[in-house]
Amino acid sequence: MKAALVALALTANPAIAFDVTAMTDAERAALGTEIRAYLLANPEVLIEVSQELDKKQAAQQAQGDAQLIAANEADLYSDAASFIGGNPDGDVTVVEFLDYRCGYCRKAHAEVTSLIGSDRNIRYIVKEFPILGEDSLTASKFAIAALRTAGPEAYARISAGFYESFRGDITPDTLGAFSTRLGIDPKPILAGMDDPEVMKIIEANHDLASRMQISGTPAFIIGDQMVRGYVPAAQLKAIVEDARG
Repeated sequence: MKAALVALALTANPAIAFDVTAMTDAERAALGTEIRAYLLANPEVLIEVSQELDKKQAAQQAQGDAQLIAANEADLYSDAASFIGGNPDGDVTVVEFLDYRCGYCRKAHAEVTSLIGSDRNIRYIVKEFPILGEDSLTASKFAIAALRTAGPEAYARISAGFYESFRGDITPDTLGAFSTRLGIDPKPILAGMDDPEVMKIIEANHDLASRMQISGTPAFIIGDQMVRGYVPAAQLKAIVEDARG
C-alpha cells in the first residue's frame, strides 16, 4: 500500500522530491510494480513524455544553432569568395551549403529557384561544399573558377546547369562541352581550376561547415535558424517569413 501511495503521488506531482535510497528493497520492488502497472494501463503517458522530450531537444538544438550562426556570422554572410544571387540588398539572407553530386541538392535546387523567383527580397549565398568524392570536388572547382574568371552570371548558369542538364562523368572534356553548350568559354575556367585560391575557398568552406556542425548537404542558414537536409519550398518560405517577421 505504501508503494502504491508513493507511485500515485509521483504521477500526480512529479516535482515532489523523493529519496529512493531511503526505501527498503521490498518497497522499491513494490514501487516498480505499481509504476509499471500504471504505465501499462496508461500508455499514452509514454507518448506524452516522448513528445515533451522531442520538444526540449528541438529547442536546445535551435538555441545551439543560433549561437553557431552568431559566432560565424562574418564567414557566413561577408565572405567575398562566395556567390551572391537573388537580391544582394534583400532583407533576408539564405545561405546554402551544397554538393553538385548530391541527389537531395538537385531536388532542393528546384525549391530554392522557386523561392528566389517568387520572393524578390532574398539574398542568396552559396557555399561550395563538395563531400561526395572526386567528381564533387572537380565540379565545385569548376564552378568556383567560373565565378573567379567569368563572373557571377556565368557561375549562376553553370551552377544551375550542373543540376538541370549535366549528366555523366566529370572530366575536362565533359566540362568544356557543358560550358560551351551554355555559351560560356570553358578555356579560362578550366585553366583557373588549378589556381591554389580555388582549393583555399573549398577548404575554408569545409572548415566553416565543421564549425557549424554541418556534415551533409544540402544545409541552409536562414536568419537564426539552420536546416540540415532537404525541405520543400513551402517550408523554406515559412522559415524565410519567420526570419523576416
